[in-house]
Amino acid sequence: MSEQQNVQLVQQAYAAFSKADIDGVLKTLAADVDWFIPGPTEIIPFAGKRHGPQEVAEFFSALAAVQTAERFEPLEFLASEDKVVVLGTQRWRVNATGVTYEDEWAHVFMVKNGRITKFKEYHDTAAEAAAHRP
Repeated sequence: MSEQQNVQLVQQAYAAFSKADIDGVLKTLAADVDWFIPGPTEIIPFAGKRHGPQEVAEFFSALAAVQTAERFEPLEFLASEDKVVVLGTQRWRVNATGVTYEDEWAHVFMVKNGRITKFKEYHDTAAEAAAHRP
């Protein structure tokens, strides 16, 4: 696939997420996708490594149960060969504490044969963890 096709695939995943269409997100993933969300797993229950669409679905379920997006916006898509980097901004409210955190993020996707094979997030995990603490 071309770099533009890779960007379009990633944009398709974000469009599905923005409509809470998790099945739509999962359709963009390879069967052996690796998914990583940083942060202390003892504080942020959806942080950590996932493998395969079923575990990614569990991530989205845990995320929805734990916090609510007040703003989640991809701003810029950068592609190089099979890699797509997305820069964005977010504000989330932690359901249990009512505390919000806001930061900028970078998401790195690897794409092969028309499917996302790897995802890794970078953002201010200290601010997120603080919002989760009672």
